[in-house]
Amino acid sequence: MRVVSGIQPTGKPHLGNYLGAIRNYVALQDDAHAAGGECLIFIADLHALSMPHNPAELRSSTLELVATLVACGLDPDKAILFNQAQVPQHPELQWLLNGTARMGWLNRMTQWKDKAGKNREGQSVALFTYPVLQAADVLLYQATHVPVGEDQKQHLELARDIAQKFNNDFGTEDAPIFTLPDPIIPKEAARIMSLRDGSAKMSKSDPSDMSRINLSDDADTMAQKVKKAKTDPEPLPSEEAGLADRPEARNLVGIYGALAGQSAADVLREYGGQGFGAFKPALADLLVAKLGPIRDRFVALKDDHETLDAILARGAAKARERGAPTLTAAYKALGLVRH
Repeated sequence: MRVVSGIQPTGKPHLGNYLGAIRNYVALQDDAHAAGGECLIFIADLHALSMPHNPAELRSSTLELVATLVACGLDPDKAILFNQAQVPQHPELQWLLNGTARMGWLNRMTQWKDKAGKNREGQSVALFTYPVLQAADVLLYQATHVPVGEDQKQHLELARDIAQKFNNDFGTEDAPIFTLPDPIIPKEAARIMSLRDGSAKMSKSDPSDMSRINLSDDADTMAQKVKKAKTDPEPLPSEEAGLADRPEARNLVGIYGALAGQSAADVLREYGGQGFGAFKPALADLLVAKLGPIRDRFVALKDDHETLDAILARGAAKARERGAPTLTAAYKALGLVRH
C-alpha cells in the first residue's frame, strides 16, 4: 500500500483546513504505517504557479504549511513529507505524459472550466495542463491509493486514463509501466463555515479575521471569536431537522461535533433547548482543549526555518529515491536515449 496526496500552500491555516483535510492526512499516515505501507504527502508548490502568485508569499506559505502539518500530527518519521520543487522528477514525468494526455480530456476538466471562466485565452498554459502534473504526482511513486474529495475525483480518473493509455501504448500486459491508483474516499470531511456568515466557507481570504479560527490564535482570541460568532436568538433545537434553516447554528453545532467526534444529533441531545449563552462557552473550551496543543507546536515551529527546511530536504531525498525507477522505466519505454 502506497498512499500519495498533495496540498497547496495557501496562506494562514485555519480550523476549516484542519477539520476538512489535515486531520485526514494524519489518519492516512497512521493507517499506512500500521499496514506496513508508505504515505507520501507533498506540498504542491509547483501547482501554485498555475495562477498569479507572490514569490515571497509562496515561500513563507510553504514553510508555514510544513509547520502546520507537523503541529497537527504528521510525523516525518512515519510519512514522507516534501515539496514538489525539490523533486524535479514531477515536472519531468509530466512532460513525458503530455504526449499521452489528450486535449479533449483536459478540455473536459470541470476545474479548468470553473477557474478559466470566459477568459480561457488569457489563462496560463499551466492552468490548462496542471491535471497532467497531478497525474505525474501520483504515477511517479506507483501510488496504490489516492485520497480524493468530490472535486478531485475527475482528476484521479484522468490520471488512471493517462496511465492506462501509456501502458497500452508503451508497456506490456505483463510489465505495465504505471500502477493505476484506486481512490480513497475519506470519511465525510467536516465542512466548516464562516463565523460571520453560515452560508460561506471559512476562508483565509475573508477580510474579517473574526470570520475564522486561525491555528495560530491564542486561547483568548479563540474564545472571543466564538463569543462574537453570528447566531440567531432561538435556543438550540433538540433534533437535527431544527437546524435546516439556521446556517449559523448548524455551523457551530457542526464544529463542536467535528472536534468532539460526535454527530450533530449527539450534540443536540446534550445541548438542545439551551441558548447560545451556554453553548458558546462550551464550544470555546472544547476549541482551546483540542487546538491549544496544536497551536503551541505550530508557534514553536513556524519561525524555525532551519528545522522546516531540514524536514523538506529529508523528505525530498526519500521521494527522489522512490520516484527514480518509474522515471527511468518511462524514458526507456518511450525509446529516449539516456546514459
